[in-house]
Amino acid sequence: MDRTSLADGWTITPTGGPVPGAITAAGPLPAAVPGSVHTDLLAAGLIPDPFLDAHEADLRWFHHTDWRYTRELALDPPAPDERVDLAFDGIDTVGTVSYAGTELLHTANMHRSYRVDVRALADGAAHPLTVDLRSATAYAEELRDRLGDRPSAYHPVPFNFVRKMACSFGWDWGPDLRTAGLWREVRVERWRVARLAEVRPLVTVGDDGTGLVELHVTVERSGLADAAPLPVTAEVCGVRAEGTITGEHTVLHLAVPDADLWWPAGHGEHPLHELTVRLGDDLDRWSRRIGFRTVRLDLSDDEHGTSFVLEINGRPIAVRGANWIPDDHFLTRITRERLDRRLDQALGARLNLLRIWGGGIYESEDFYTACDERGLLVWQDFLLACAAYPEEQPIAAEIEAEARENVARLTPHPSLVIWNGGNENLWGHQDWGWQRYLGDATWGERYAVDLFRSVVAELDPTRPYTDNSPFTPGHPELHPNDPDHGSHHQWEVWNRVDYRAYRAEIPRFCSEFGFQGPPTWRTLTDWVHTGDSPKTDPVFLIHQKADDGNGKLDRGLAGHLGVPVDFEDWHWATQLNQARAVEHAVTHYRGWWPRTAGWIVWQLNDCWPVTSWAAVDSEERRKPLWYALRNAGADRLVTVLDSDVVLVNDTDQAWSGQLILRRQRHDGTVLGQDALPVEVPPRAVARYPLTPEAATPADLAAEVLVAELGTARHLHVFAEDIDSALDPDPVTATAVAVPGGYRVEVTAHSTARDVTLLSDRLAPDAVVDEALIDLAAGDTAVFLVTTGAVLDPADLTRSPVLRTANQLRTVATTTAPPLVAEGPAIPGGLVHTASVPISDDAEAHA
Repeated sequence: MDRTSLADGWTITPTGGPVPGAITAAGPLPAAVPGSVHTDLLAAGLIPDPFLDAHEADLRWFHHTDWRYTRELALDPPAPDERVDLAFDGIDTVGTVSYAGTELLHTANMHRSYRVDVRALADGAAHPLTVDLRSATAYAEELRDRLGDRPSAYHPVPFNFVRKMACSFGWDWGPDLRTAGLWREVRVERWRVARLAEVRPLVTVGDDGTGLVELHVTVERSGLADAAPLPVTAEVCGVRAEGTITGEHTVLHLAVPDADLWWPAGHGEHPLHELTVRLGDDLDRWSRRIGFRTVRLDLSDDEHGTSFVLEINGRPIAVRGANWIPDDHFLTRITRERLDRRLDQALGARLNLLRIWGGGIYESEDFYTACDERGLLVWQDFLLACAAYPEEQPIAAEIEAEARENVARLTPHPSLVIWNGGNENLWGHQDWGWQRYLGDATWGERYAVDLFRSVVAELDPTRPYTDNSPFTPGHPELHPNDPDHGSHHQWEVWNRVDYRAYRAEIPRFCSEFGFQGPPTWRTLTDWVHTGDSPKTDPVFLIHQKADDGNGKLDRGLAGHLGVPVDFEDWHWATQLNQARAVEHAVTHYRGWWPRTAGWIVWQLNDCWPVTSWAAVDSEERRKPLWYALRNAGADRLVTVLDSDVVLVNDTDQAWSGQLILRRQRHDGTVLGQDALPVEVPPRAVARYPLTPEAATPADLAAEVLVAELGTARHLHVFAEDIDSALDPDPVTATAVAVPGGYRVEVTAHSTARDVTLLSDRLAPDAVVDEALIDLAAGDTAVFLVTTGAVLDPADLTRSPVLRTANQLRTVATTTAPPLVAEGPAIPGGLVHTASVPISDDAEAHA
């Protein structure tokens, strides 16, 4: 097999639509492959950066434009027994491929790869290779007119009528840019006799610890040689298997005695082993690293409802997860190095699972390989989200083709542990008014309950499948978002009710919940330039996609921190409230393990600079939420839930000692103290009722409860900050230069809540190691700021860099704008304004 990348020599030219004259006049422009038209136009300086200020709106003309990719290609004449193929790993999206004036291929799915035999056209001369890309919007609108309209979260945007990344059409955290391009590799492959068309290892572990590989090998024959039997060999861990392919498919079996098991992060090592497959003497070769582990999803009924417990190697795993969206709206800018940094941030926040959400993409091999290496579990949605999808052709064939290709492609990766049939589609049909609009029209139920389930059963039976998220398994009579059964999405909080409502339910597994906050100050001020009233400035609002998002932020603040008038204070308050809201949910969910078997916060990352639910913004900077996730996800956690002290021990060793409960005034005066002997078994939760001395403050506003077990500690306040007697200036601080940055020491003379250094305000590269630290009077915390910049240490010791929640008491009011009169909320947090009816009790998600 000889492979030649076609990365060079491409140009792009507009061929139709409302293209600005300057772009047309520029003539053919250099094009990067892999790449997109947007990034090429940016490189040429012909469009403004759509991430900057209001320029997203300036590029709406792109939605209805057509483009041509072209390069010259000379293909040497083939040998008599030689195939010559053009391979396209990803075309975005509606394309016609031609070579030497001959149409070769029509595409309408960015989630598939394509291959075409061009042997007959390989004459040694240079000919144009062209890929004409039609407007995906125009294509989808025509298909919608033919098949009949279907409702969606963003109607009338027709993302459910074309197999393209749904969030390319915009979401309540992402821009509406509708990209086009050759987004994955293009190459020429020359081969003889046969090639490895698909290698699908199904990896499990036997009861005796033997690593088992059931290896499915499918070949494509050239058609230019006799279809003779072909030898195939496979090897892993020194174990070798041999077979013969007489037709197009064979199965080999390998057994590795006493295999080293692959474990998720926090549960053990994650060893990977090279699996190599060879076809014939040297016809083709395939190699991937695999990990030996078993996966089971326990969906059994119990006294609380229907469980949703993920088991790896027979061990129940308390899932601490985050939803993952494409890490840049322009996908080809996502490098392996960027993914490594982002996944390290996930681990740094003490997460052990990422859910690849159904409005994005099947991620690159780099993504899954990086997760394999880190022990990060992956929940993979099939790519349907928040919409009714037609089951007629050509959509049905495209969805099946992409599902089959990607299930087979991803089988080697031990990190992938769940296949899921889509995001909020079953829930949408139940609750969002679709039924009365659809009538007898198809809406995608068959994909979730039949097609995807059967594809996984056929191609990847080693992994569990769930019909949707949320999903109530085994009980069709129940609501699909029933918190007592299976997976659950919680979007009443954020949209309608205070975050204290998280604790009103005990879900079996919460696969979506979250709260908004703006990006870091540096990211915001680098990308979003406004007038004197940022919150209401149209430029700021372009980077706030949620319907009434700022109103929801203010209403969420009012009862906790108050609503600051000054924008810098408001920015800090909203970031802090986002962190507190999510921490409030996470500590609750963790306190109910194993009844609540896991949670997946919306969301880890951003794809552009925006106010959103993310913990890490688009410039890779950690928001306070990131630190809240890490604090709340500690392997050993002390917290107070209702009238109990809850001890969470997510380690393999028992946790015992004296639980110290100390009630004191904010100034440090001790009012009462208790010590309780406690023991928490491995991977378990224990609850201890608060003693009367600890649970009954004389002055709610002026007292705090300190709970300590070893080095784990929790400060529990009895009143919301806005109602408390917190000292607005509770700390003193000193800062000195140290190798690599600065050391900041903060000492509290009164209860100090959420002590944080917003170090990015001083230098773009500045990162602080800790944040959101609660200090009791007399406590000292040390923060390390890493930066290459030279700073004035004094700037690290005062506002607006050194921040506490206490400071907000003097700058905030308890009032917030009233609830805006609005239509029903829908997934994505928007309000439906078009002709498709959505029910009044529809939910909303990020």
